[in-house]
Amino acid sequence: MPFVTTLTLQSGDRAVLERVVGNIKGCAERKGVELRGPHAESPFDVSVPQSKRLDSSDRSFSYWTYTVYERRMEIVGHDDFARDVAGRAFPEGIRIDVDVERVSAPGS
Repeated sequence: MPFVTTLTLQSGDRAVLERVVGNIKGCAERKGVELRGPHAESPFDVSVPQSKRLDSSDRSFSYWTYTVYERRMEIVGHDDFARDVAGRAFPEGIRIDVDVERVSAPGS
């Protein structure tokens, strides 16, 4: 039974995200790995409160708002390649989630 490893990469820096995703895709193509994606999800905005002081005063700046970009890829089989990609040191600002699913053939 093969495994499908889903990589979800997020970043507020679209250019860095595209470079990282392109690097993974290029490595997969060179090694003959079955890779589905990258699939672009709709970007979403995040708002974060900012305090003017460290104490509990009510004084604060306006919310800091930024856009998060997301790409999703599935690696079918090729467990060693998936493990290598998931264990890489990514640039600062890149967040990666890894989900591994065992896929069974229908009727088994």
